Amino acid sequence: MRKLAIGAVVSGALALGGLAAPAAQAAAPALTFTKVTVNKGKPIVVGTTAKVKVPVTYTLTRPADLTIDYKSNFAGVMLYRGSLKEQENSIEPAAAPVCTTTATTAATVTQSCKETLVVDPWESLYDSADAGTWKAGGFYGHLDQELDESDDHISVEYGFALWGGLGTAKVQRAAKLTVNASPEPARAGKTLTVKGKLTRANWGSGTYTGYAGQKATLQFKAKGTSTYRTVKTVTTGTGGALSTTTKATKSGAYRFVFAGTSTTAAKSAVGDFVVVK
Repeated sequence: MRKLAIGAVVSGALALGGLAAPAAQAAAPALTFTKVTVNKGKPIVVGTTAKVKVPVTYTLTRPADLTIDYKSNFAGVMLYRGSLKEQENSIEPAAAPVCTTTATTAATVTQSCKETLVVDPWESLYDSADAGTWKAGGFYGHLDQELDESDDHISVEYGFALWGGLGTAKVQRAAKLTVNASPEPARAGKTLTVKGKLTRANWGSGTYTGYAGQKATLQFKAKGTSTYRTVKTVTTGTGGALSTTTKATKSGAYRFVFAGTSTTAAKSAVGDFVVVK
């Protein structure tokens, strides 16, 4: 399905506007966006291939005489990096929101709206700078065009308005974490070597690459119990490698746990069970 024309409005208003002064247009309608919540307040974690659907909720108050039909005019919430005027990246909804009217006056209509942003690591994110805090902005746009050139004439009229300061959302790289304890089986009182690797999504290359210099905890869960306890803290080396030793005391599972950073999501390795004799 063709993407909703929001992207065309944005690119047209910002890109074409830099080439030639647009014709005078009516002022943007007075819209108010409040109670904006992106992804239920949780970080948006993105890997290298899967598209991530991000729910967005907000309240929109518009003039009572303004109809937003999502054919020639549009309104909603988008995410962007940079300033309102010079966006470094942006993510707009690809479909119209679902809005329910909650209040009306002679002058205004207030609606509770839900929309979905789709974050595609191939199309939406480009490099490490996209990991971090994004801003939420409310937008209004209209795009009127008549492209029948049978009479040697076409016309395109566009307009766009953006309101910032509506909140923030954190976009993080997905992480992978492995663990392997050896030898297996192990002898009680002998040394176990536990190795692993911490990698994270690289949106530039579309692969997972090593994350060096990060703290990870080695944890152990004894057979018959349900709780992991921390054994020690280890720092990742070249390529995100982890390696440490511990004494084998009883049968159980070992795992590494990475608490995450502002740009990379937390991750726990699947436990590796070791039989101790």
